[in-house]
Amino acid sequence: GFGTLDELAEMLTLIQTGKTPRIPVILMNRAFWQPLLDWFKDSLCAQNMIREEDLALFEVVDSAEEVHRAITEYYAHRDVEPTREEMDKLMRL
Repeated sequence: GFGTLDELAEMLTLIQTGKTPRIPVILMNRAFWQPLLDWFKDSLCAQNMIREEDLALFEVVDSAEEVHRAITEYYAHRDVEPTREEMDKLMRL
């Protein structure tokens, strides 16, 4: 419902603005999310409210296996601890 949209928008905004370290944001069920994703691209991107690269802040999947893959790939070459750059940003909040 609206709470889910609120949480999604909040998390994407915090990641987009560097206020929180990037984490995997995974949307399950492409058919469900596609109308919102179309609006992001056709309206928000088209009107320069978000950048095209902001659409890469999340991943859309259709199975539990894809969720597992997305999380595993995300953390495969990352440390769970914030980077020095992320720590500097957090200290300036």
